[in-house]
Amino acid sequence: MSVALGPLVVDAVDAQALAAFWDAALGSDDRRRLLTFRPQRAPKTVKNRVHPDLYVDDVTRLLDLGARVLAEHSGWTTLADIEDNEFCAFPAPRPGAAAAPARMFAVCTDSDRPEELAAWWAAVVGAEVRPGPDGTPRWLHHPAGWDDLIWKFVRVDDERAAPNRWEWSVRSDIGTRVDPQGNAFSVRR
Repeated sequence: MSVALGPLVVDAVDAQALAAFWDAALGSDDRRRLLTFRPQRAPKTVKNRVHPDLYVDDVTRLLDLGARVLAEHSGWTTLADIEDNEFCAFPAPRPGAAAAPARMFAVCTDSDRPEELAAWWAAVVGAEVRPGPDGTPRWLHHPAGWDDLIWKFVRVDDERAAPNRWEWSVRSDIGTRVDPQGNAFSVRR
C-alpha cells in the first residue's frame, strides 16, 4: 500500500477569506499544494493541536495581512491567522529568497507520546525519523507527499479536548481515518 500525505484540511468560518489570507502569506501555488479549507464543524474552543511552522523575512508582512502576535519566544514568534489559528514564524535561513511573506517548512502535531506517534506515521509514509531538540526521535523527514516539509511531533501534557481543526490528508486506499492517538485525517484517492 502506498500512502502519501496531501494538503492540510482546515476548518474555517469563512473559507474564502481564510484561503485569501494564506494565499497572500504563502503564495497561491504553495497554499493550494499545502492547505485546503472546509466549513467548520464546530467553533474553536482550544488551541489547535496541529499547526504550521513558517520561515519569514519579516513578521510585519504577516501582521499587515491580518495576523496577530500571540507570543514572542527566543528565536520565533507565535502568531494567529485571521480566524485565530496558531502558527509559528521563524527567521528565514536565507532572507529575501522568497517573494511571498512566508514559506511553510514544517507541520507540528501535539502528542503526549510523540515518539510513538512519529514511529507509527514514519512506517505509514516512509519517512526518516530524526531527533527533535530534546534528542528524542520524533521529527519525520521526507515523508511521502511532504518531501520538503518536516513533520514535528511536539510533546504536550494537555488532553485532547476537541477534534483537530487542522488535519492532514493522505492519498491512499488506507482503511482507517484515525491514527493510534485519535487524530482524524482525511483520505483522498
